[in-house]
Amino acid sequence: MMYRRLLSRNTAVLIAAGLLSCLAATAHAQSTTSQMEGLKLSGDQPIQIQSDQLEIKEQEKKAFFTGNVQVVQGSTTMKAGKMTVLYTGQEGASVTSGNANIDKIFLDGTVFLSSGTQQATAEKGEFDMASQTFVLSGKQVVLSEGPNVFKGCKLTVLMATGEAKLDSCGGRVEIMLDPKSRQQPQNR
Repeated sequence: MMYRRLLSRNTAVLIAAGLLSCLAATAHAQSTTSQMEGLKLSGDQPIQIQSDQLEIKEQEKKAFFTGNVQVVQGSTTMKAGKMTVLYTGQEGASVTSGNANIDKIFLDGTVFLSSGTQQATAEKGEFDMASQTFVLSGKQVVLSEGPNVFKGCKLTVLMATGEAKLDSCGGRVEIMLDPKSRQQPQNR
């Protein structure tokens, strides 16, 4: 029989904080020089997670956050309808005890990411800890930085280098750049 547990919203927030502290520690351990500040994780700031429900399946090593999921770390906010976290660890590793390692995170149900002047929206997202790759995808992925807007259907960001690739998926990639957003040369 599979071990299964449903937790209240308040309990879910407390356990989720421990769960994603593993995520932040792993991300911080690698040199992240991401130019996509909105997709950058920081190991030195606390993470707050809220959702309507949290279900943990210890034997499957999965945690399901559902309903109005919101993750906040520093100035970065992520919202989604559902977040599924896959974790690994030695025998006896548990999300609730904080000794599990995050493997992958899947986001579904209109994903919204915001940090500073950068915002991104998509239908779904996936974060792979091993490759430090974040992918947003859907019928239309929109990335904006101030007045500059980029549209496609798949955005792939390599967190370690900040390299980003926007795919059109059959159509064309659209970019709208505001010339007023360019940095003006410094007068010496």
